[in-house]
Amino acid sequence: MSELFSEQQFQQAAEIVYQSMQPTLQHQWPLLAKRTGCDIWVKHENHTPTGAFKVRGGLVYMRLRNNAGHLAGIISATRGNHGQSLATAGKREGIHVTIVVPAGNSIEKNAAMRAQGAELIEAGVDFDEAAGIARSIAAERNIEMMPSFLPELAMGVSTYGRELFDAANKDGEPLDTVYVPIGLGSGICSLITQRNLLGLKTRIVGVVSTEANSYALSFLQGHAVSTNSARTFADGMAVRVPDTAALEVILRGTERIVQVSDEEIANAVRIYYSDTHNLAEGAGAASLAALIQEKEVMKGKRIGVILSGGNIDQSLYRSILEGSVPKV
Repeated sequence: MSELFSEQQFQQAAEIVYQSMQPTLQHQWPLLAKRTGCDIWVKHENHTPTGAFKVRGGLVYMRLRNNAGHLAGIISATRGNHGQSLATAGKREGIHVTIVVPAGNSIEKNAAMRAQGAELIEAGVDFDEAAGIARSIAAERNIEMMPSFLPELAMGVSTYGRELFDAANKDGEPLDTVYVPIGLGSGICSLITQRNLLGLKTRIVGVVSTEANSYALSFLQGHAVSTNSARTFADGMAVRVPDTAALEVILRGTERIVQVSDEEIANAVRIYYSDTHNLAEGAGAASLAALIQEKEVMKGKRIGVILSGGNIDQSLYRSILEGSVPKV
């Protein structure tokens, strides 16, 4: 299989993204460096206009859809960040967006999607069930079902990877390894493609929750393996069924996949606050949790960690800072 997109397609996507947002920064935080023993670069996707990396993909997908004259509404499923991305971009392009979220989804993410213009439907027990319901509604309404993983989405998302690689490589020494969380795969697959386009030898390490480890199991087996549950407070990684197209890219371009517990993720959320005063949602903190788990073998290396988002409900965040591990 060829790369998800070409350099020419990336440049087109980058032009679209930067018409609507500025690049996010990547910082080398001294306290994190001391804690991990690494030259650590944090990519701050918690500082995008929607508080997560996903907005980059939505901007590109919706603009390309508009350019092709496809202005009919779409429907998709999400735990929040993908939905915020589509709602924000859909509003810009005049495309109605319907989003299905599982019952009990983040109150604050739901409010943000509604504020960004989405029609919100709460149905299903988890993301994968919500996605099935969205497909049924798409057939009933005769509208397009928008998946969470597409090359057009990855093209836009990949701008964060190019920003990180360009900044870290300015002195001629590339990052040894980048840790990146896996939801359905747009973040890690876009990073792999950027690494390949630039001809870098940087290792890409995926990160999943121990309670939602379908991609880790699939990576070990070499084919898609689904799980019966995905019960983690890191909702951006709470996926039971891998995307086969994303898995193909992951199998070809990932060094390994690390599993982190909810306890480790909660600890990383607290560390981001204490060491950088940054807000991290569960999935956003997972990369740091994985590095801390492996810090002895990574000591002294140049490491990137993707803080993929900061959209966490206030009550949940408060309980984590007080020392609790949220139960799902």
